Amino acid sequence: MSAVRTARTVVAAGLVAGLAATALAAPAVAAAPPAEPSHAATQQALDAAVAAGVPGAVAAARDGKDRWTGTAGERKGNDRYRVGSITKTFTATVLLQLQAERRLDLDDPVEKWLPGVVRGNGHDGRKITVRQLLNHSSGIYSYTEDPAFQQKVFGSGFLEHRYDTWAPQQLVDVAMGHAPDFAPGTSWRYSNTNYVLAGMVIEKVTGRPYGKAVENRIIKPLKLRATSVPGTDSRMPEPHSVAYSKLGAETDGPTYDVTDLNPSIASAAGEMISDSNDLQTFYRALLKGRLLPKAEMRELTTTLPVSAQYPDYRYGLGISWQKLSCGKEIWGHGGGIHGSVSEGYATRDGEHSLAGNFNADWTGDTQAVIEAEFCGTAPKKQ
Repeated sequence: MSAVRTARTVVAAGLVAGLAATALAAPAVAAAPPAEPSHAATQQALDAAVAAGVPGAVAAARDGKDRWTGTAGERKGNDRYRVGSITKTFTATVLLQLQAERRLDLDDPVEKWLPGVVRGNGHDGRKITVRQLLNHSSGIYSYTEDPAFQQKVFGSGFLEHRYDTWAPQQLVDVAMGHAPDFAPGTSWRYSNTNYVLAGMVIEKVTGRPYGKAVENRIIKPLKLRATSVPGTDSRMPEPHSVAYSKLGAETDGPTYDVTDLNPSIASAAGEMISDSNDLQTFYRALLKGRLLPKAEMRELTTTLPVSAQYPDYRYGLGISWQKLSCGKEIWGHGGGIHGSVSEGYATRDGEHSLAGNFNADWTGDTQAVIEAEFCGTAPKKQ
C-alpha cells in the first residue's frame, strides 16, 4: 500500500506506515459533468483521481447550510468504506472523555494501566505517558514497519492471511521485537503501536473492549448509522464498492480485490468503517465542543511539529492541523488501509467540512481534493 501523499506522507496517515509511497505528478483532468459552482474544483479533483487510475472516488462537503456530494468512477455517494487511521481520532476522544471523568490522567505512565506490556529492546512503559501515545512522541516502534509483518499482511502474504485474527497484544509484541525510535518525549514519529496500546488502556479503564466505548460514547450519541467498529468481522456492510490494491510498492502489477479482510490487523489504530456524511458529523461535533469539555479540547488541539520540512503540518492528540496553500487552517485526519484511502477534515469552528475516499491505495492525490474544497484550487493539468 502507498501512503497518502504530500505532508501526510510524513505522518504515514494510515496503516501504510513504512511502505513505499509513490510520488505522483498532478494528473490530467478528465471531462466532468457540470458540478455545483461552489464545489466545481472538488468534483474536478475527484475526476482527476479516476483519470490517474483510481477506480472510484467519493467526497462530501458541508459549508454552513450547503451540502454537496460528488462521485467519480466506481463509487456511490453513500458508500461505506474502511477509514484506517481516522479511527485514531475516535480512540483519542474516548481517552480524553475518560480523563474529563477523572478515571485516568493522560500523564499517567503506560505501565500503570498495562503493567509489563511495553518492555523489551529498550522500550519501557514506566517512562512513557498515555499522552505520548496519543501525540506520537513515545518513540515506540510501529509494528506496521516490521518487514515480516508487512510481507504477511500488506504484501503477497495477504491473500493467504487476510482472514487471520491478530490480538492487540500480538501487534504490540511485534513492535517490542525492535528498538525504540527515540527516547520518550524527545522527538516525533508516527506509530500505529501507540494507538493499539491506547485501545488497550481504554479496555483496562472501562473493563470493556475499546470499540464498545467508541460505540456508546460517540457512535450512538451522534447517531452515526454508517459507522462501526468491526472487530474481527471481515465483511463490509452495504452499500459499498470494491476496494483494490496492488499488494506492493509496484504500480503496474496485478490489481486485487481486497474488500474483505480481518480488521484486527489495525485494532484501535485503524479498524473502523464509516461514510462521508458520518465522518463530517463526527469532526464537526468534535470541533464544536459537543464531545469534550473545554479543558480537554485544549489538550486535543495542542500540537507538536512533525518535521521541519513540513512547518504547515502539526499533530495533536489523534488529530492533525494543517495550513493549506490559501492560508485556510483545517483539523482532522487521513487514513489508509488495504484498497482504501480516506480523509476527514473541518475548519476549527466546524462549519466547513469535507470527507471522502479513494478505493485504491497506489494512485491518486487526496490532498488535491482537500485543496479543491477548502481553497477552490482546481487540480493542475499535465
